[in-house]
Amino acid sequence: MADRKIRVLVAKPGLDGHDRGAKVVARALRDAGYEVVYTGLHQTPEMIAAAAVQEDVDAVGLSIMSGAHNTLFPAVITALKAKGADDVIVFGGGIVPDEDLPRLEAVGVKAIFRPGTSLKTITDWVRDNVVTNR
Repeated sequence: MADRKIRVLVAKPGLDGHDRGAKVVARALRDAGYEVVYTGLHQTPEMIAAAAVQEDVDAVGLSIMSGAHNTLFPAVITALKAKGADDVIVFGGGIVPDEDLPRLEAVGVKAIFRPGTSLKTITDWVRDNVVTNR
């Protein structure tokens, strides 16, 4: 049986209504050959974790432009762990100051892609850092 494609859930947690970047990244991941599920706007961490488990994803990509990354990234990781999905890789994008990167890394965020990051950089990172869990 052939290896299955990497499955990525792209999510917009919180009240941030800016989803253009998330949609562009989701499409780039799809065009690079990954299976992508986009959850839409205004998702709670628990909704994201439930979708990740239901969709059997290998990674969750979070997009946060609201400045709530120090709250929402850890909350999604906690929700994934609560559902037994601590093997799901979490990465993200958005406006994240340099001084917040070590804290996010410490809670388990594997990568942060800030505005201006090329889509190739993101799709290559997924190829090099995410493996199928099954």
